[in-house]
Amino acid sequence: MNKWVGAAGVCVNSDGQLLMVLQGKPEEEKRWSVPSGGKEQEETLEACCMREVYEETGYRCKIIKEIKGKSGAFGPVEYHVTYFEVEILNGQPTLHDPDCLIYEIAWKTSEQLKELQLSFPEDKEFLLQYIEQKALR
Repeated sequence: MNKWVGAAGVCVNSDGQLLMVLQGKPEEEKRWSVPSGGKEQEETLEACCMREVYEETGYRCKIIKEIKGKSGAFGPVEYHVTYFEVEILNGQPTLHDPDCLIYEIAWKTSEQLKELQLSFPEDKEFLLQYIEQKALR
């Protein structure tokens, strides 16, 4: 079985909005997710997360902490994704995605998130809870 390892950046701004990207292959229906992608060979998971956030959104970020891991299988591929809380340092919404899979960058409220079609539907409850926890701080 093949293995895929990646990282995702979870960022909530001061208005309680989650940074998200609209993504998909050209022939697929486009769906929303947090910025994420696969780890390159000599890269740490933290470096992967920061690179993916930049490539998919144009924002430079720093890692605050690891939030959770998610493992499973998609057909013949085992995967593991590590989710990190990130903070935006600078930048502006710009696509640098070398894979050309990102179509839009947006900050979404929890109410909007409830209605979105996600690339990874199993993340919706976790992301909603995360936004709520951030609002309480």
